[in-house]
Amino acid sequence: MTPTESLPRALVSAGALRAGALEAAALGGEIADLRGDALGHGVREVAALVKDAGIHAVLVEDAETAERLRDEGVRAVTDGGADIDTATLYGLPGARTAPAMRLVGRVLSTKPLHAGEAVSYGYLHRATADTTVALVTGGYAQGIVRALGNAATVEIDGVMRPIVGRVAMDVCVIDLEDSAADVTEGAEVLYFGGTGAGQNALANWAEITGFEIVELITVAGSKAVRIWTP
Repeated sequence: MTPTESLPRALVSAGALRAGALEAAALGGEIADLRGDALGHGVREVAALVKDAGIHAVLVEDAETAERLRDEGVRAVTDGGADIDTATLYGLPGARTAPAMRLVGRVLSTKPLHAGEAVSYGYLHRATADTTVALVTGGYAQGIVRALGNAATVEIDGVMRPIVGRVAMDVCVIDLEDSAADVTEGAEVLYFGGTGAGQNALANWAEITGFEIVELITVAGSKAVRIWTP
C-alpha cells in the first residue's frame, strides 16, 4: 500500500462549488473567505471559480498566496473581513447548496467481533452481541477527531454505521452490524458530504467535538488526498 492509498480522499466537486459560488454571489457581498487553503478545498482552484461566478475578491492568509492569485487575475486581500456567505459557497450543513467536498475512506479489512470482545486502544468499546467490524482508512491525523469514537457514524452503502472504539492515528473501526455480508475490502466509507444520509454529518461532528464546522472541514480537507471532480 502506498502512502496515499492509506489516506482518506477529499473529493471536491467543481460543479457543486461553481453552483455554491453563484448562489453566494446572488446573496450579496464582495469578498469570499479563502483562508485555510479555501477551507481545505484548494485555494487556487476555488479562487478561479469564485472569480468566474462574479465574486469580486478573496481573503487569503498571507502575502505570498495573495500575490500568486493576483498573477492569475484574481483580486486577493490579506486583511479585513469577508462578506460572502461561507456556508453557501462551500455547501456546509445548513446551507441550501450541495456540499462541495465529500470525505471518503475505504475498508481495509473486516473481522468478526464476538460478544464481550473489545476493539482499538484502551478497549473503550466492547461488543454487546456478535457482529462484524471493519478497519477503515482515516484517523485523527487526518481530522477524524478522537472524540468521534463511540459517538459518530459513517455512511456505507447508504446506511449510517457507528465508529466504535478509540480513533487511531490513521484508521478507525466501524461496526457493520447487519450489513457485514455486503461490505467487502475496498468498499467506500463516507465520513461527510455527498447527497445521501451522511451529507450533513459535519454538523454532528461539531456537536460531538465542540469544534466549528469550518475548523473540521479545513483540517480534513488539508490532510486528505484531495481530488477534483467535475
